[in-house]
Amino acid sequence: MTADLQQRFSDLGGGDIDVLIIGAGINGAGLFRDLSVQGVNCLIVDKADFGSGTSAAPSRLIHGGLKYLETGEFGLVAQSTLERNLLLKNAPHCVEPLPTFIPVFSWTRGIWAAIRTLFGSKTAPRSRGAVLIKIGLRLYDFFGSRDRVMPKHRLILKKQARKEMPHVTPAIVAGGIYYDAKISRPERLVYELVRDGLDANPKSLAANFTTMETVSGGSLTFRQADGREFAVKPKLVVNAAGPWIDHVNAALGAPSKMIGGTKGSHILLDHPELVRSLNGHMIYFEADDGRICLVYSYLGLALVGSTDIPADNPDDVRCEEPETDYFLESVRSLLPTLRFDRDQIVYSYSGIRPLPASDATAPGLISRDHSAPVKEPKGNRPFPIVSLVGGKWTTFRGFAEEVADTVLSRLQRNRNESTRYLAIGGGKGFPADGEKRGHWIKDLAAKASITIERADELLGRYGTTAAAILASASVHSDDTRLTGAPQHSFKEIDWITRNELVVHLADIVLRRTTLAIEGRLTIEGLREIAGIAAAALGWDAARAEREIADVTGQLSRFHGQVLTSTAPAAERGKAHRFTAK
Repeated sequence: MTADLQQRFSDLGGGDIDVLIIGAGINGAGLFRDLSVQGVNCLIVDKADFGSGTSAAPSRLIHGGLKYLETGEFGLVAQSTLERNLLLKNAPHCVEPLPTFIPVFSWTRGIWAAIRTLFGSKTAPRSRGAVLIKIGLRLYDFFGSRDRVMPKHRLILKKQARKEMPHVTPAIVAGGIYYDAKISRPERLVYELVRDGLDANPKSLAANFTTMETVSGGSLTFRQADGREFAVKPKLVVNAAGPWIDHVNAALGAPSKMIGGTKGSHILLDHPELVRSLNGHMIYFEADDGRICLVYSYLGLALVGSTDIPADNPDDVRCEEPETDYFLESVRSLLPTLRFDRDQIVYSYSGIRPLPASDATAPGLISRDHSAPVKEPKGNRPFPIVSLVGGKWTTFRGFAEEVADTVLSRLQRNRNESTRYLAIGGGKGFPADGEKRGHWIKDLAAKASITIERADELLGRYGTTAAAILASASVHSDDTRLTGAPQHSFKEIDWITRNELVVHLADIVLRRTTLAIEGRLTIEGLREIAGIAAAALGWDAARAEREIADVTGQLSRFHGQVLTSTAPAAERGKAHRFTAK
């Protein structure tokens, strides 16, 4: 914890706070920033790290939800496409356009089934033909017209489609191309929202790895990672715990049954030929069983996802063997001239989507819309509880705005500022076009005595925060690089550890950076990071060893990644990989 934040907790005094937010995922962090910007004194707490739960396990897309058109959720699509466009402007260091290719296998299939779904049918997904896809893409362009920043769709015939996507099965009859967006560092963006909230209001507080110990009347006691306790008396509590919402409500004395989650898993492949052939596109396709899958280039790897399986245990979720088999069979069927096998898998991850309880027979048809039901004060509980149910990564700002307005009304306060065009974290002051970017990079390179290429790399990774990192006083040089991950310097890790509310080693490699998911870690590199963190945070040798063991255990158990001292996962075994079938 930084000295400034420690002082804020010391000044908490009697513990009076306007709003307590439990859960620091994307919805909680977005609301924390919005309310803090309005001058509301907020405390956000999480039992783990910021953005470490469901928010760390998305498909890493910022999208309008094309498939929601067929369930008639036009309002959700309208909001999602708007928020997608806004994020491209407000977080350009993390979010970028993603041209998307839809393989089409028939001309008219699926029309009547789509009509049935539109009128409320709960049947499973089905194949969609060119006519249906064309209608959908036209609607998608229409709903995405507000603050548009990307081109409209186009439908291409088989010959052109196979020219653009050369490995796609010859069974297609056409292809659709439209634009959504991807987010390179979702976990980091969650932290940046929390940081922005702290910067906006000097009386707001944030605490990760903090557990709720007691609830007594209107007072809640929490224990922090260092063992220190504090108590707060909130006027209002927001339950933003995602798939843990019902557990938190029960602990607050307000039992509920709001969540009916589904599990979404993904794998990342080291597959250079596939990445090259995608040419920056995502392929959004139906697997043989009718479920929607996707594959696209993510930080030089190929991300494949996702499943949608009913599940309710967010504390012990991982990508299982049948899911891996499903992914590999799906991409083999779609791209028959490429080889896909388990030795190409660098990383896997899974999370529970906090969807509303539903009787839908197909998980894919459960609404991704959001709601915020309120449990009014009752008995010896003097505060209302607002639960943030459902939603999707893309719509967090709009959801936060809706809930913030509700909270402001209850507190009899007015909105001071809109977050619609409020830049996030390293997106503040981000150069708006190629010419301005060139000037910014050249200026940074000159000030920090680094190459233009390095300045460009750091701007892409941290946004304009790169300037603060390079300007910081540190015993480490930017020239000293991590073993196995030469794109990352000791100086970066030192700055992150000292300035970004790091508690554990896993916070650095899994969330503040993308070292783990990129498969860039080695045992030697992890020890180097642990050494930097130990010096910054005052760990002794035993603590550093425990932190290393914890990271290697998490990577092996939950992400299918075993670290070695010889080579990162992303480079292991390349010599014996063959991509052609």
